[in-house]
Amino acid sequence: MSTTTSVPFRAGFACLVGRPNAGKSTLTNALVGTKVAITSGRPQTTRHAIRGIVHRDDAQLVLVDTPGLHRPRTLLGQRLNDVVRATLSEVDVVGFCMPADEPVGRGDRFIAEELSRLPKRTPVVAILTKTDRVADPDRIGARLLEIAGLGEFSDIVPVSAVRSYQVAVLADVLVARLPAGPALYPGGELTDEPEQVMVAELVREAALEGVRDELPHSLAVVVEEMVSREGRPAQRPLLDVRVNVFVERPSQKAIVIGTGGSRLKEVGSRARTQIEALLGTPVFLDLHVKVAKDWQRDPRQLRRLGF
Repeated sequence: MSTTTSVPFRAGFACLVGRPNAGKSTLTNALVGTKVAITSGRPQTTRHAIRGIVHRDDAQLVLVDTPGLHRPRTLLGQRLNDVVRATLSEVDVVGFCMPADEPVGRGDRFIAEELSRLPKRTPVVAILTKTDRVADPDRIGARLLEIAGLGEFSDIVPVSAVRSYQVAVLADVLVARLPAGPALYPGGELTDEPEQVMVAELVREAALEGVRDELPHSLAVVVEEMVSREGRPAQRPLLDVRVNVFVERPSQKAIVIGTGGSRLKEVGSRARTQIEALLGTPVFLDLHVKVAKDWQRDPRQLRRLGF
């Protein structure tokens, strides 16, 4: 008589790490199937360990998208690295992201060295991201060999989040390394980030679109207020969202606002569309740009801005 063994349900946390702009946020969104992390093309745009939740019949994979691990030059940079290290110590599996269109560099080696200090029980999966940007299969092969020489990995998986190439395969690889156990979050939940944090991230993504290289590191967003407007009929609600965008210098304020306020208007329109999709309600977005001089190096201002 044959017996069938049921596959145990698995649930746990996976942390995606990599140098800035390695494609971690785009990959998080592709795995979850919706937008939970901002995806600016500028490096170091992620500032919070955003959790995206992948629900499957056999598993629940909770993705932690961290800031890019890097050699810090400011107090903010040190604190972002602290966020990554604290996250690494608490997860079940680590995904180390490296872009296919760039050779292995000092930043990758720095991270590989950091990961080599993890307890042996924490598996590390190397992920070759952005394979859609490389047309030559031989170049992909060369990159995979480069990655294999960086350290000991439980798997090496090439993916393209943009084209959904091997995203499901990567999910299977990560799930296989989770412990058996019940789901950690209710079904249907896609992230445990507070709505205000998500709104702030969407505004910051819109503000970073098409700006100069130096601005991303100098821009912080704080949601001051989110309240339903009084006196509106139940069938026509409106949410008032008041947001402050902080930069470090008056010249940066001028960049964000644009000539005659034209750029800030575009930022507001782009962000409002995303916020309304996130919250499922019409939004009146009130944006203000303020200068907080050298906030990245000032402990008091970093605390005020949530770092």
